[in-house]
Amino acid sequence: MNTWNCTNHPDFILMGLTDSKEIQLVLSVLFLLIYMVTVLGNIGMMLIICLDVHLHTPMYFFLFHLSFVDLSYSTAITPKTLENLLTSNKSISFIDCFTQMYIFIFLAGVECFLLSSMAYDRYIAICKPLHYTVIMSSRCCLAFLTGSYMTGAVDSSVTVLSMITLHFCKSNVIHHFYCDTSPLLSLSCSDTHIVETIIFIFAGCTVLGSLITVSASYVSILSTILNINSTSGKQKAFSTCASHLLGVTVFYSTLIFTYLKPRESYSLGKDQIASIFYTILIPMLNPFIYSLRNKEVKGAVVRLMKKRQGSRKLR
Repeated sequence: MNTWNCTNHPDFILMGLTDSKEIQLVLSVLFLLIYMVTVLGNIGMMLIICLDVHLHTPMYFFLFHLSFVDLSYSTAITPKTLENLLTSNKSISFIDCFTQMYIFIFLAGVECFLLSSMAYDRYIAICKPLHYTVIMSSRCCLAFLTGSYMTGAVDSSVTVLSMITLHFCKSNVIHHFYCDTSPLLSLSCSDTHIVETIIFIFAGCTVLGSLITVSASYVSILSTILNINSTSGKQKAFSTCASHLLGVTVFYSTLIFTYLKPRESYSLGKDQIASIFYTILIPMLNPFIYSLRNKEVKGAVVRLMKKRQGSRKLR
């Protein structure tokens, strides 16, 4: 393999997904459409939550920030991917590469704990409905939100600070469409064992810690639902958490498949497909997951449309 010195050549080369010009063109159009839907969907969700007072509840407080996080980390990845697909410029500077990595890991960590906060919210709403307003107070919601952002910051800071201590001298070619940990570790000529262990521990604590909270919440929710006598009561209780359960399943399955495994098992094709799913597709899907099956969001859209029509008539 050709040697490379990051001090003389401070840029990495993102190889992207394919070398075929035809496939690159198809992917660029597809990713651009997906990104546009992602931006419109998540901004739309945030506006609906802000404008409709009926959605000023803990669940939608977390959903607002989930939409913000999805929009942010899609924006951190997709525009650069589109540039690589549409132009001959595939380079990314050392600083930009690690900045992109920091933002992505930070936001992914935040999303993990936002999802666990939403699961806890559903647990309180279904299992302890009489104490819901007391437990899920504004102070509690802000504490969960602050904890989510602090956890993401710690996780990303530890990962990036550990990786910038490595020497990258094997090659400057990253076989991926964004700066991720596994492809970058493979370029290092330093001993990466300690760094890999640190990353694995922090990523594992973040993912598994939030996943345990989600799992424990839904086990309690399922137990409570099964004890409800009426069929309509069971359906109503399940409908309040079905969309969140779907979003959690999609997010954690791809995240665990990609990150909670040894670097030796890294597979270029499979991991790139999984990465496309959680960096580009999931941010687009979440607004649909949380709105299409959600009567409250649909009701909010109808109320906002009627309110707009009413204001037009007054004019």
